[in-house]
Amino acid sequence: MKDDRPLLVVTHLSQLLTVLTGFGGLIVPLVIWLSKRNESYQLDEHGKNIINFQLSLIVNCIICVPLILFFGLGILGFIVLGIVSVVFPIINAIKTSHGENPTYPLSFNFIH
Repeated sequence: MKDDRPLLVVTHLSQLLTVLTGFGGLIVPLVIWLSKRNESYQLDEHGKNIINFQLSLIVNCIICVPLILFFGLGILGFIVLGIVSVVFPIINAIKTSHGENPTYPLSFNFIH
């Protein structure tokens, strides 16, 4: 069995492209997952978690928009989502490099 950890780490860290460039945080992990998921069971599981997390961030951001009208709760939601979207890909890349299973908070299961 070959070691897929470097590719898994890159896949987790590729989510940070949205922070750096404004886009790509969903597209790049999706392309990696779709192209390599049949080669590695681990990549299939990690890819599903990443895509579910990214889609959940989008849904949660959409939910935050109308919440801005309610005492600015949406702004607080955007701040929390921004922090979570940066911190957890880094934490999970580190966990993956050590052979641990990553977990993403606030994540819905769109893909099983």
